[in-house]
Amino acid sequence: MVLEIKIPGVGESVQEAILAQWYRQDGDMVHKDEPLFVIETDKVTLEIEAEADGVLKILVEEGETVAIGAVVGTIDTDAAIPENEEPVVKVTEEETVPEEALPPLQPEKEEVSEETAIPPVQKILAPSVRRLVAEKNLNAKEIPGTGPGGRITKGDVLLYLEKTPADLGAKPQLPPSVPTPDTRWPGEAQTRREPMSPIRQRIAERLLAAKQNTAMLTTFNEIDMQNVISIRAQFKEAFQKKYGVSLGFMSFFIKATLVALGEFPEINASIDGQDIVYHDYYHIGIAIGAERGLVVPVIQHAEKLGFAGLEQAIIDFVAKIKENRLELADLEGGTFTITNGGVYGSLLSTPILNIPQSGILGMHKIEKRPVVINDEVVIRPMMYVALSYDHRLVDGRQAVTFLKRIKECIENPERIMMEI
Repeated sequence: MVLEIKIPGVGESVQEAILAQWYRQDGDMVHKDEPLFVIETDKVTLEIEAEADGVLKILVEEGETVAIGAVVGTIDTDAAIPENEEPVVKVTEEETVPEEALPPLQPEKEEVSEETAIPPVQKILAPSVRRLVAEKNLNAKEIPGTGPGGRITKGDVLLYLEKTPADLGAKPQLPPSVPTPDTRWPGEAQTRREPMSPIRQRIAERLLAAKQNTAMLTTFNEIDMQNVISIRAQFKEAFQKKYGVSLGFMSFFIKATLVALGEFPEINASIDGQDIVYHDYYHIGIAIGAERGLVVPVIQHAEKLGFAGLEQAIIDFVAKIKENRLELADLEGGTFTITNGGVYGSLLSTPILNIPQSGILGMHKIEKRPVVINDEVVIRPMMYVALSYDHRLVDGRQAVTFLKRIKECIENPERIMMEI
């Protein structure tokens, strides 16, 4: 019997993926539940396992873009697998790098002190990754692995190569006809060209699609954060002691957003062809910066959670991202997104819609500024906020009033508690 190996669905709005790398070679014996290959999208990196024992036939080479549901290989289950046969990673004869020049298949684990929060990562290299590491004369131990189980993907190596030669600790490998940095003429301008990683290409495509396929506009406002800061200072220790999590600003903004979305359902809706899809629930996406790009895990039914539940959900997502445990279910179903550029020091920005959603709220850095209150100039901790929205569905009046509603809730947190 011949089983087809198909690209699985990886969430709504994702129609294709990059087949990043194969762990096995064409004609290899494979075991059920053994990792076969890795796919990458702008949302997640996913490892695909074998569904049965048999002989692998590869139909699509790594690095190619494939549609969801496409057949990329087969497994012949009629071929018997020898007893005690162990999976191996082979290098084909076409490899240009000799086997002895390749780094070890499984580098020794680095010692980690008891104070280190992140456990040691076992970096297993696929043949294509081993070849690229050898060709670029890199140390695999220095390359962060973001693939499933901490594996290094080809995209990880390309991302690592985007660093400057000084950061890599080695001189760039230039063609013989080009002077090396040690011999180049004074004042000569130098350039380097490196291919974009597959996941960076997908992110670029989706961001461009958001700009081209929506009538996106952005409205701005500013919020006095004094009352929220005071509440956090007053209840910080008691909150931590009772719930085991810190009270952050994000939970206040999620709560305020829920109030505003209840009054303006269009901003929680989306366009599907000629229809408007209204959502009677609130799945709030929280944009979190990761090494390979922005990830937007979704807090399902945020309206059912209290402050502690929202803070715990965010903490859990951050831990999953760091440990490469983020699941597809964590990324699906969002109806509205919140992003906080303030953690990087951004004072003001225009967030891009996370299609097919119709709105995204941008938080920014808190900065003390002089403001006029009761005809007096006082110093207050202020934050600029931005709402980008799809003007095809959301009118300017709705967007401006929505953002004003969030401002009212944050400046007067008792409104959130009283739901008024």
